[in-house]
Amino acid sequence: MNTRHCCSKAGRADSHRSAWGRRRELARWIVPGATLALLPKCPACLVAYVALATGLGISVSAAAHLRTLVIILCVGTLAFVAASRLRRFMARGADPQ
Repeated sequence: MNTRHCCSKAGRADSHRSAWGRRRELARWIVPGATLALLPKCPACLVAYVALATGLGISVSAAAHLRTLVIILCVGTLAFVAASRLRRFMARGADPQ
């Protein structure tokens, strides 16, 4: 007796894998976006957050450099995720299935 495609183990594994893929894709957008949204504008506030989170004290100038680095990394990550999403969208549009 043949089983339907939707009831086969491969179908369930693909469904499970795609659910994890969707979660991973969502996290690729949320993590850098939330980091940018929650990053304090004031370097002194960043010093306080680092001290509260780690127990380590850093200077205000180091916090300013750290803030700039985090902004560059988050914007770069968002640009990379957007470019890869656009590339997949364009490839899917060029090859209708």
